[in-house]
Amino acid sequence: MRVIVFCHSLASDWNHGNAHFLRGVARELRTRGHEVASWEPADAWSAANLVAERGPEALEGWLRAYPALADVRHVYAAGGPDDAALDAALDGADLVLVHEWNDPALVARLGARRRAGAPWRLLFHDTHHRSVTERTAMDAYDLSDYDGVLAFGDAVREVYLREGWASRAWTWHEAADHRVFHPIPGAPCEGDLVWIGNWGDDERSEELREFLIEPVRDLGLRARIHGVRYPEHARAALADAGIAYAGWLPNHEAPQAFARFPATVHVPRRPYVRALPGVPTIRVFEALACGIPLVSAPWDDVEGLFAPGEDFLVARDGAAMRRHLRALLADHDMAAALAARGRATVLARHTCAHRVDELLDVARALGVETEPAALTATHSPA
Repeated sequence: MRVIVFCHSLASDWNHGNAHFLRGVARELRTRGHEVASWEPADAWSAANLVAERGPEALEGWLRAYPALADVRHVYAAGGPDDAALDAALDGADLVLVHEWNDPALVARLGARRRAGAPWRLLFHDTHHRSVTERTAMDAYDLSDYDGVLAFGDAVREVYLREGWASRAWTWHEAADHRVFHPIPGAPCEGDLVWIGNWGDDERSEELREFLIEPVRDLGLRARIHGVRYPEHARAALADAGIAYAGWLPNHEAPQAFARFPATVHVPRRPYVRALPGVPTIRVFEALACGIPLVSAPWDDVEGLFAPGEDFLVARDGAAMRRHLRALLADHDMAAALAARGRATVLARHTCAHRVDELLDVARALGVETEPAALTATHSPA
């Protein structure tokens, strides 16, 4: 099977969590003998911000963890590929995945080719809360000729079906690449708590204060935060709480960071708590895969992805967060048992290998022949 992915960026995870998942899926597909090619715009916002902050060499860093994907990524000119380039990119495709960060014009052009009789199957991939928080923005996407939608939660899938944006939709949760995200024994301890996450456009500023900043300050913990887009007032709040702000961390280096601290937390953005119950961010899967004890701010796991209280602890308010963190840091046996249970759940149900199994099931339902094919040279646009 030849899979073509149109995404925002495979190389940059600067405020772009979808890159984490797509890298793992692409590698898993190739490991099984399928062909994969990804296409992204030359002026991708995430990549431009990464280059501005860390230099152009930062776009090559992900290949240290994914060297087998060196020939997968392709870049098309700003403004979109011309027709000849687009046709070359799609040549020989069996399944085409189009992420929702793509320009609506490109989304429509791909749909038009499917309507004109292109033999491949076409799926829209949604990993954002925009479908429930910015519904008018969805009017820009013409999905009428798509074969279906891959939604990263039941709540998102149901919106597509209810609104008539798609006639078929499947839930396709994100997951951890277990080949990258795993425990690293023997790493030296560098503090009490690490958190890896971006500021979030004020979608969780109050929650970060209640469930992260104030508990760290009140408990006198040694803490470090990695992430981007922290405004000056946020950095000042971190400094006031004694939290070290360490900026952007390449996602493939997150396991090393988790290995150096005995605990982490999950603070979901407000839209996921209020409008998309059952949808955790990919960082939950990744942290648990690394075997670090996790305490989460409230979110409703209505889809039963985990066993809250067993795979991770849940703090209903800031006071509970303080109690849980204090207990985890004092009781190493409890912390180890919690970490082991969370990791076991991810390995049993939530790896990129599981998601590729699900993707292949969807492809077969659409009539795609999913037997692996010998790898051939990837096609490049003129």
